[in-house]
Amino acid sequence: MRHNIVPVGGGEMTYEIRAIVDIADKLKKLGLKTNMENIGDPVAKGEQIPAWMKQIVADLAMDNASYGYCPTRGVLEAREFICELTNRRGKLQITPEDILFFNGLGDAIQKVYGSLRHESRVIVPSPTYSTHSSAEAANAGQPAVTYRLDPDNHWLPDLADLRNKVRYNPAIAGILLINPDNPTGVVYPESVLREIVAIAREYDLFIVSDEIYHNITYNGETTLPISDLIGDVPAIAMKGISKEFPWPGGRSGWIEVYNADKDPVFAKYVACILNAKLVEVCATTLPQMAISKMMTHPQYPVYLEERKQRYERASNIAYKTLKGVPGLKVNRTNGAFYMAVAFEDGLLNGQQTLPIANAEVRVLVENLVSAPGCSFDKRFVYYLLASTGICTVPLTSFCTSQNGFRITLLERDELELARIFQTIAASVTAYLKS
Repeated sequence: MRHNIVPVGGGEMTYEIRAIVDIADKLKKLGLKTNMENIGDPVAKGEQIPAWMKQIVADLAMDNASYGYCPTRGVLEAREFICELTNRRGKLQITPEDILFFNGLGDAIQKVYGSLRHESRVIVPSPTYSTHSSAEAANAGQPAVTYRLDPDNHWLPDLADLRNKVRYNPAIAGILLINPDNPTGVVYPESVLREIVAIAREYDLFIVSDEIYHNITYNGETTLPISDLIGDVPAIAMKGISKEFPWPGGRSGWIEVYNADKDPVFAKYVACILNAKLVEVCATTLPQMAISKMMTHPQYPVYLEERKQRYERASNIAYKTLKGVPGLKVNRTNGAFYMAVAFEDGLLNGQQTLPIANAEVRVLVENLVSAPGCSFDKRFVYYLLASTGICTVPLTSFCTSQNGFRITLLERDELELARIFQTIAASVTAYLKS
């Protein structure tokens, strides 16, 4: 073209979680039966939305107001309800003006990082949810700056690594944490959260806390919202309905801003985020109108508890099946509905394979794994998909050099779930021996 129209950082925008669907679709056309365990959509995996929840949506669809614009910050009733949830804890008080709705947290993530000065960095966990790392890196025009989550310590943050990265990189202005975590399923204990807040306070940083899975914890684990611990440190909490209700197609998420009044620079930054949303007018109205009605329904806590119990059973089936497989680092998932499995260092190479019965599928996969830049764990994921039909996501696509794979725990048929993980266990063993 006459000019290079690709923006600085454009190459950092990747999303392997959905990109692998294109590969799976090609294999399905060649006759491969697949289990899509790559993306966290409970509805796509057969979640039965209860009738009372559907009725709330149906009733709102009859309300003319649900078809119109809402205030840019969001429906006032929804923001007042959210304020009540935060304020009743008594640790921090916010107002409806501290809440801003978006069309899902993907939209919020783009605005939060896109409103930063390009030279200001938010350090992200590694591995991390790729929407965060990609958006932050794209805004900076540089690879993501990361701190390590340790697979040998239940995927908890390496706090010494975080502190050192912050100390010696003056460009770092903020810290991202995801709690419960995607992709690892770790739930942060209070002591870890307090230390992250202490680092932010010491180095005059702000915190971004993605809490989309906050109410999905199990196996006896609980955690605290960052609002309970933040004190006077500026912060943004990210929340939404896509995983909890679950209503991913509703595309409704919000940020809660804490302590903007404590720092004038942070306050101007938050104003930039609001201005970016003003250009879009507002987020989708109807899902916002449903939030208080759904969360105060007497069946809501019952429904949520049933889902948590199901994920707990799934996490234990997966953990018990994979924990004894030689060559794997396996940690039990205690929150959200993902499992990140790492390979022991040095075990993968560019020669390992799995048997593929369909000749056309085999040719396609061999071409894929021969492409420049195909990581060792992506090679495994492609062979696993072609050999067994099980679609996972390579761990290196989550902003980490650690080889492994991420898989969801959303399969509702527990016999099928057990078969999937037994198949993975056998496939890993065969792959490492090939």
